[in-house]
Amino acid sequence: MNKQKKYKRLYQQIKELLEKEADVVAKMATINALLYHKIDYYFWCGFYRLINDELIIGPYQGPVACLKLEKNKGICWASVNQQNIMIVEDVHQFPGHIACDSRSKSEIVIPVQDKSGKIKAVFDVDSKNISSFDKQDAEGLQQIVSLIYY
Repeated sequence: MNKQKKYKRLYQQIKELLEKEADVVAKMATINALLYHKIDYYFWCGFYRLINDELIIGPYQGPVACLKLEKNKGICWASVNQQNIMIVEDVHQFPGHIACDSRSKSEIVIPVQDKSGKIKAVFDVDSKNISSFDKQDAEGLQQIVSLIYY
């Protein structure tokens, strides 16, 4: 199955699971669990919540992660500061990359916005392979995380 079809199917599953849930953290945890177990190139996936101008770990799946990300450093902060999706083919070539796990090779970060457009978190996905993520991942994940503040 191609990525686009897979993300479309996962979006429908997640939408059904979340439609009666109001709690943001429960929604994040459900998204993590489903995606981590359904997409084979995900090594780690999780949310960093923007709390009091700090990126603090939220629900995640995979190896132990950094609990708090150094301000304005790394790919997650770049996503927040640029208010944009970040796709990094080789994290070791990204200036200021924060290596929570040295096995991570590529990464995608999706800003999570509330209904007013304010960034409340980022969804961070790592892969053990170089160049795992592309436009299809970005589009699929952006649609899925939009369900959090639906």
